[in-house]
Amino acid sequence: MTRPKPMGILMLNLMRYAGQAVVYGCMILVIGFFADTPTYRHLEPGMAQIKLAFVHSGKHKGGCRDRTAEELSKLARNMRRKKVCPRQRLPLLVELEIDGKSMYKGELPPTGFRGDGPSVAYKAFPVAAGKHKVAIHMRDSDRKEGFDYSSNTEVMLKSARHFVIQFRAEEGEFTFR
Repeated sequence: MTRPKPMGILMLNLMRYAGQAVVYGCMILVIGFFADTPTYRHLEPGMAQIKLAFVHSGKHKGGCRDRTAEELSKLARNMRRKKVCPRQRLPLLVELEIDGKSMYKGELPPTGFRGDGPSVAYKAFPVAAGKHKVAIHMRDSDRKEGFDYSSNTEVMLKSARHFVIQFRAEEGEFTFR
């Protein structure tokens, strides 16, 4: 037969549960307050954003060459690739113009410990909402003048909207979305 609990222990348990309810209620109020305030505004009213976002590998630094028949015969069968290229990649030269004004001009180095990975571009430019002429140019080779890829477009941007410029290596062209 069990004994009934003394009244003091019962009151202590009730006070503990009441205290937990108060603490949980305060936490809910704090979380609820910060979930709604302060108001976060990514862009100011009347502004839009143009984003340059892509990953692309430059050409191999020093160029590729074909192995001679003598070089191929000295290699193991599983190593016999006719074309051999150095690991390192060239940096990309990227220029972005908005309404004829240069917004970005930069050299994007290749990633990777040995400089053999792709170059990464992620830049954002706030602009006033409205009509804009966008021109993008990129060089991924070792040429000294000019660009390997260029594209122009005209876009109508609404307030608080994003316009993304990407590069599709498979097609060899910039895409605008």
